[in-house]
Amino acid sequence: MNLLLLSSSRAGDSGYLEHARTTLAEHFGEREVLFIPFAGVTIDWDAYLERVREALDPVGIRVSGIHKAIDAKKAVEEADAIAVGGGNTFHLLKTIYDWDLLERIRDKVQSGTPYAGWSAGSNISAPTICTTNDMPIVQPPSFAALNLLPFQINPHYTDVMPANFHGETRAQRLEEYLTANPNQQVIALPEGTGLLRRGNKLERVGEAELLRFVAKKPVQKLSEKDLSFLLQ
Repeated sequence: MNLLLLSSSRAGDSGYLEHARTTLAEHFGEREVLFIPFAGVTIDWDAYLERVREALDPVGIRVSGIHKAIDAKKAVEEADAIAVGGGNTFHLLKTIYDWDLLERIRDKVQSGTPYAGWSAGSNISAPTICTTNDMPIVQPPSFAALNLLPFQINPHYTDVMPANFHGETRAQRLEEYLTANPNQQVIALPEGTGLLRRGNKLERVGEAELLRFVAKKPVQKLSEKDLSFLLQ
């Protein structure tokens, strides 16, 4: 499999996908990318497609939108590469189910077609979407996702606690998940980071450390480049 999973569409004060342009260009090569905008809720899908096109045009990446295809299933089956944008993960997954695309996307990516996601698009690469940060504004038939990795992902990870905030921290929420699902593990992706999978090789993307959450164990900081052991 060829996966590029980004925490977010921006890093710091960078422009949309600006921090990841070079990495995306290397990942996709000269392939035309089929973009799936289903996570977009308050943004029109045509406008979302144009945003992605404008962001990736400087590095020569051509982008088409699945929502414009006459036959979405055929578009997935014939895609040279696939990208899934951020937004609301529940809306993204429900629409994928509604369009009967989950297994088709999974099969296509497992066959070697390059896949890139950011935020919600990264969330759905995990076995389930149970570790998304998003509000469940719609109800998918299942939380089961693409299952392209043997662990859960938590994009946009931060341990910042605002003054006078009395809710649970992100770490506490992930601890809740692992208490209820003790056989799972979660890899948290701070802003500007990601994961790159090439077959059985997995690498950290970005400068910041990733975090590994396992039930009843201290949080592990992942500063090494090679994270292939997470695939075992």
